[in-house]
Amino acid sequence: MGVSLPPKEANLFKLIVKSYETKQYKKGLKAADTILKKFPDHGETLSMKGLTLNCMDRKPEAYELVRLGLKNDLKSHVCWHVYGLLYRSDREYREAIKCYRNALRIDPDNIEILRDLSLLQAQMRDLSGFVETRQQLLTLKPNHRMNWIGFAVSQHLNSNASKAIDILEAYEGTLEDDYPPDNERCEHGEMLLYKVSLLEESGLLDKALQELRKRESKIVDKVSYKELEVSLLVKLNRLEEGEQLYRVLLSMNPDNYRYYEGLQKCVGLYSKNGQYSSEEIDQLDALYKSLGQQYTRSSAVKRIPLDFLKDEKFRDAADDYIKPLLTKGVPSLFSDLSPLYVHPDKVDILEKLLLDFEESVKTTGGYPGRSEKEPPSTLMWILFYLAQHYDRRGLYDIALAKIDEAMQHTPTVIDLYSVKSKILKHGGDFAAAAALADEARCMDLADRYVNSQCVKRMLQADQVSLAEKTAVLFTKDGDQHNNLHDMQCMWYELATADSYLRQGDLGHALKKYLAVEKHYADITEDQFDFHSYCLRKMTLRAYLEMLRFQDRLHAHPYFRKAAVGIVKCYIKLYDSPAKSSNEEDDELAKLPASQKRKLRQKQKKAEARVKKEAEVKSEEAKVGAVSKSGKRPAKPVDPDPHGERLLQTEDPLMEAGKYLKLLQTHSFDFFETHLLSFEVNMRKQKILLALQALKQLQQLVPENPDFHRCLIRFFHKVASRSAPTTDGEKLISGVVEAERPTFSQLQGKTLVEANTVFLEQHKDSLMHRVAVAEMIYCLDPNKKGDAMKLIEESTNNLVPNNGSLGLVREWKLKDCVSVHKTLADVFNDHNATLRWKVRCAEYFPYSTYFEGHHCSTFSTNKDSKQSHAENGSVEPFSSNGLLENHDTLKNLAI
Repeated sequence: MGVSLPPKEANLFKLIVKSYETKQYKKGLKAADTILKKFPDHGETLSMKGLTLNCMDRKPEAYELVRLGLKNDLKSHVCWHVYGLLYRSDREYREAIKCYRNALRIDPDNIEILRDLSLLQAQMRDLSGFVETRQQLLTLKPNHRMNWIGFAVSQHLNSNASKAIDILEAYEGTLEDDYPPDNERCEHGEMLLYKVSLLEESGLLDKALQELRKRESKIVDKVSYKELEVSLLVKLNRLEEGEQLYRVLLSMNPDNYRYYEGLQKCVGLYSKNGQYSSEEIDQLDALYKSLGQQYTRSSAVKRIPLDFLKDEKFRDAADDYIKPLLTKGVPSLFSDLSPLYVHPDKVDILEKLLLDFEESVKTTGGYPGRSEKEPPSTLMWILFYLAQHYDRRGLYDIALAKIDEAMQHTPTVIDLYSVKSKILKHGGDFAAAAALADEARCMDLADRYVNSQCVKRMLQADQVSLAEKTAVLFTKDGDQHNNLHDMQCMWYELATADSYLRQGDLGHALKKYLAVEKHYADITEDQFDFHSYCLRKMTLRAYLEMLRFQDRLHAHPYFRKAAVGIVKCYIKLYDSPAKSSNEEDDELAKLPASQKRKLRQKQKKAEARVKKEAEVKSEEAKVGAVSKSGKRPAKPVDPDPHGERLLQTEDPLMEAGKYLKLLQTHSFDFFETHLLSFEVNMRKQKILLALQALKQLQQLVPENPDFHRCLIRFFHKVASRSAPTTDGEKLISGVVEAERPTFSQLQGKTLVEANTVFLEQHKDSLMHRVAVAEMIYCLDPNKKGDAMKLIEESTNNLVPNNGSLGLVREWKLKDCVSVHKTLADVFNDHNATLRWKVRCAEYFPYSTYFEGHHCSTFSTNKDSKQSHAENGSVEPFSSNGLLENHDTLKNLAI
């Protein structure tokens, strides 16, 4: 234990440490082997050799050597420190903290170990421990600036802003009057801004403003200085000074929307919900007209009034704003104005305005009331805007007519093809949308955005392999889609996962969803290096903002979507588990000889593909073997590229529960969190947890049809259970009965009565009627006919389009697709499914799902059906339960 080395070997040990720090791993290994020849049991050398091997991707050997070194020298702080570094490299932070604490018991004043421990405590948000460690560091080395700042930040993170202020003031007391020198002015200025923000956070607004103005000469970032000053002035209700300062900021950046918002607050003309009286609108109009004269080149000063102006004033302002952008040819004009589409009256004005532009440019060559001629491209951009306008209103026929006219006018503009692709996607023709997006991509092969849009359309059309080939055109290696994962391209992985889920390929879907989840784990780990970097560089405000962002990271929409997808996959896997080999053999024996041959051929091809992939992986492993020499790391080979192992999980609901817990922690206000919680807990027979999910759903979405389904299903299942026998079952039953009256839908009503009342309240809503029909069938399977009749008698009412083009149908395409799947899967009635398909084909003529007469697959299907008819045959039901013969569909509908 604790054998000391002779001077020669001690110098060699220092060389090992230096080689590790400079990443000269071969040199370090050579020095370690030299020491171990004479002292084979020297614990610290064994540990350092293990740490060096860990950096060369030889982890098993590394752990073995470090553990052996620790065993040989348990009282060495170096061995414990190295063991902690090993755990830290594998992200085992809790174990690393234990190792560091053991090292500190041996050497309590070791600066390096204390610094490493503080980083881990900040990473794990062990805030009380973080405060303690930073205080110890400051005590040991008070002449180091980073220790003062680190202690202040630790107190701030531990919700003790006033203590943090005291620490910073004590630190400033140690500085000389002429501090800082020129090379530290930026860092010191950032520290002063951080101190003022702490005072503001503590509610000491007057003191914060005094401190800020007192230190003005030492603050380099003048924009941040003014923004912080005006924020304090507004909070102190010193609005006149705030107004003057906001005008100064606007002179520096007249396109910053936040400055205009602040100016409105200072003059008393700001409303959070955007509602203003006529008098306030006149005052705002006058304000922005004066600002417009001052900042003639600002687009923000012209765009903001469109949010609050009404009627003729809105028309005049929109006219002035839109004309120059159409003449210039700004493709993003519709995106810029799309927030206005929540106001029907403004949409009507915009529509009439653009139609007047179109007619005037076509007839006179210029805008209404102007003698100047417009360039020919102006008409094309007017048509381009109108196409997007009608697409937003769901009038796809008119939208396509406008975009086709624009394409005839100028067939070389890529944006026209992209927008037509989007219109077809909204209409339900995903295949045609993908083809058009690919055409747009081919017009400019160097445009990454257009390439990404094309990939997105292909994935929406479930063309996964084609989308992958298109996406990798912009990756580093060209033919390796792993680069998309390395670049954390989450939109692509989510869209691919959604496509696989639609196709029923749960293995690939889970693989992609879990890849997104891994990205968020990596983002969490990426903050580790910033704990020391930000303190060293004094980027304190950005550091705090980053930490707060990390704390709410798993509430991000992408993570939420991935977690929801994972839970859905595991629920489907539980409901339809993967078949065992014996079950597959039994099913194979029942098949006809011709189908057996086809299946065997498929199996042979699959085996050959797997064999080829294994050979490729072995070659990659050989090529990557240089990593053992320390030259470069080899890329790890994915042992489960198709997600087959993920499907072999013994308890899918347990796996689903892991991600459901994350959703419940970080997305508690998201209704789908509780919907999935209900589904999982009902399958687990955890009645009280399912009841808890129901109560949350009632608070969030009391009128939602999915909540109604869950509510009726839950109490129907509880009522169908056998009488409780154990004390636990009796307790659960008592809780359920006590909670039943808390659901307003069930107060004093049976489940059948509650279902009927719900129908009466929402009889004009398609999705509510479908939910009621499902519950009728659930409560009494003998009423299947009544339930389906309720769905089929739903009327697709004409509703006002809030425009000059009359009425539009109320139903949405995605809802009708959902109803179609319900008829096929829940009610299992082919005729009703076919009747619904024919009916929806009329409402959605561009939908490939319903084979509308305008969709891209209609003519192809019609030709194939005609050939079948001539042969006297009719195609059977396909895998999704649809009869492909269109004429038969119409006869059934009649």
